[in-house]
Amino acid sequence: MRYPVHRNANGVSHMSIGIIGAGNIGKAFARVLARNGIRATIANSRGPASLEGLTTELSPWISAGTVEEAAAADIVLVAVPWGKLQEALAGLPGWNGRIVIDANNPVVMPGYQLAELGGRTSSEVFADFVPGARVVKAFNHLFAKLLEADPAAEGGKRTVFYSGDDAAAKTDVATLIDKLGFFSIDLGSLAVGAKLAQFPGGPLPGLNLVKFG
Repeated sequence: MRYPVHRNANGVSHMSIGIIGAGNIGKAFARVLARNGIRATIANSRGPASLEGLTTELSPWISAGTVEEAAAADIVLVAVPWGKLQEALAGLPGWNGRIVIDANNPVVMPGYQLAELGGRTSSEVFADFVPGARVVKAFNHLFAKLLEADPAAEGGKRTVFYSGDDAAAKTDVATLIDKLGFFSIDLGSLAVGAKLAQFPGGPLPGLNLVKFG
C-alpha cells in the first residue's frame, strides 16, 4: 500500500520530521536538517527544556518537543542507546504506516559488544518496538562528526546507505538523503542491508565513502 506524501510542484517532500534521541547521532541529524532549511522536532527523555542550547543554536529550524510530539511526525528518526530503546518507545500511539528511520546500533557496554539479537538484525528487532511503522535503516553507519559535516567536503558526495522492506518508504528516505546533499545507496531488505550497515558486526560502519562524478 502506498501512503500519502505531500509534495510541492517541484516534487520535494514536505513531510514533517521528528527526532527521538538527542545523543551524538540525533544532534548531528538535526544539524544537517537545519543546514538545509528543513524543520524538525527533537525530543529526549529529559524533556524539551534540556534541549534549549541545541534549539537556540539551530533556530528556527529545530524545535524541542515531547517524545509523543516527535513521534507524531510523518518521518521519525530514532537514535537512542540500545539498552534504552524499548523504554523510550513504549506507550506511544500507533505508528499507522508512518516511516521510522532506525539510526540505532546494538551496542552493549563496556567494550562495544554486540547485543543478543536472537539471530536477527538489530533493525528486525527494532521493528518490534514500533509496530505498524515502515522501518528504514539509515544514518547509523557514519560517525556523528562525519554525518554533520559537509557531505561534499571531499569534492564528491558522502554516501549514506539505507535498507528496508517497504519500497515506497525507502524511496521517501532516499529522497531525503539526496536532499541533504548525500549520495544514497539502497542495500536491499532489512535482513540483508541492515546487517551490512550494523555496528558492531557489519562491514560498512565507520567508512567514509564518497561518490565522485
